[in-house]
Amino acid sequence: MKNKNNGRYGYLLQTIIVIVDFLCLNLAFFLVYLFSDANEGFVIHGKIVWLLLNFSYVPVAFVFSHFHNERIIYADRVFIKALMSIGLHALIFGILILFLQVEDVSNKTILLYFFIFFVLLSFWWVTSRLLLKRIRRKGMNFRRIIIVGAGKTGQLLYKNLQSDAGYGYKFMGFFDDNISLNGKIPLYRGTTDKVEEFALAEHIDEIYCALPGSQDEKILRLIRFTELNMIRFYIIPEINRYVFKRMHYHMLGDVPVLTLRDEPLENPFSRFFKRSFDIIFSLIVLLFSPFWLLPAAIAVKLSSPGPVFFVQRRTGYKGREFNCYKFRTMRVNNDADHKQATRNDPRKTKIGEFFRKTNIDELPQFINVLRGDMSVVGPRPHMLRHTADYSKVVDKYMVRHFVRPGLTGWAQVNGLRGETKALWQMERRVEFDVWYIENWNFWLDIKIIFKTIVNALRGEKNAF
Repeated sequence: MKNKNNGRYGYLLQTIIVIVDFLCLNLAFFLVYLFSDANEGFVIHGKIVWLLLNFSYVPVAFVFSHFHNERIIYADRVFIKALMSIGLHALIFGILILFLQVEDVSNKTILLYFFIFFVLLSFWWVTSRLLLKRIRRKGMNFRRIIIVGAGKTGQLLYKNLQSDAGYGYKFMGFFDDNISLNGKIPLYRGTTDKVEEFALAEHIDEIYCALPGSQDEKILRLIRFTELNMIRFYIIPEINRYVFKRMHYHMLGDVPVLTLRDEPLENPFSRFFKRSFDIIFSLIVLLFSPFWLLPAAIAVKLSSPGPVFFVQRRTGYKGREFNCYKFRTMRVNNDADHKQATRNDPRKTKIGEFFRKTNIDELPQFINVLRGDMSVVGPRPHMLRHTADYSKVVDKYMVRHFVRPGLTGWAQVNGLRGETKALWQMERRVEFDVWYIENWNFWLDIKIIFKTIVNALRGEKNAF
């Protein structure tokens, strides 16, 4: 029999998470209050500020409460949600402060509070996800499910649900009209006309339908049954038969549409945020250009005759060509536009070897970033000949141009840089680039920048 308390666990756990949220809030307040100056407005108006902070988080807790019920959540999304909740919390608190005219509260102190709260909240939310997984693996807070349709799509879903990921699903069986599957697949429960009786007897929470669209009468019957008996019903689209990747659901008017990929940078706010960061970061780097531009230029000129900068046409955003700037690391030659640098390339200068290993040769590309040709982080731009060649043989190669190319990227910090001797090396780069496009967030960019700096300081074996 189904555990009668199972349905209550979700609400209990959600309540506990919200309670600890408020504990984190009050701990953050206490730490800032404890170390603030006695004459600071944060301390003088301590009780009022404390009440307003707690009150302003109540609607935030309500808005984000559903987030904790989601079964499959990745760590980066947890951080994003925590940042969004802090932003909403700060907005409501700011409005209350202005409305009540609470004066003399230092902006620096308030910012310190929100920073500490963000750190505590992020840590707690990640920890709570790990605790939930442990609880579910012990048989609590699970949902009983069945799969109707044991074809290729249904069995693929079963394999994913069986992974030890702590999602909290208990598989109760397959239903399919092909009775020859009995004994060949796990937990074959019978034909599709047995679903209703089994679902009621076993208190099934969710039904996943993997039947082909041609069996619309059976699907409609199941939909009516689940709605009458308050069982959640999910349809697995047949597209999974030939597209094995995460799909994304949208509405075009009243018509449901599935897209091959969800691109966070299609959001105007995300694009604006990323572009703003690019401009600010580039200006800071270029502000210090007198300290690196002149020494680098002298070193290049002394290494061999020729210009300081190497300018090459590369493929950029949406396939547009642009002039990419670098410090020249090779002797002037006629092969630059079609031949990659190799490990012991005789064209390289000694200072060029050093510049390549430390990424110093890429610094002039901050000019490209400021101009809008590139971003600080994104897929690396390739020479025109490589774009023409690889776009014909590498699947999804041109998808990487849906965003601005970057000085550094997800593929590069994972060791996928340098010469591409074999086709699989470029395929792996494209795989990482497309993953970046589909999973972009600000913290991922920060992570990539940090790893780039660390790799540059350590030196990279594939940087040549």
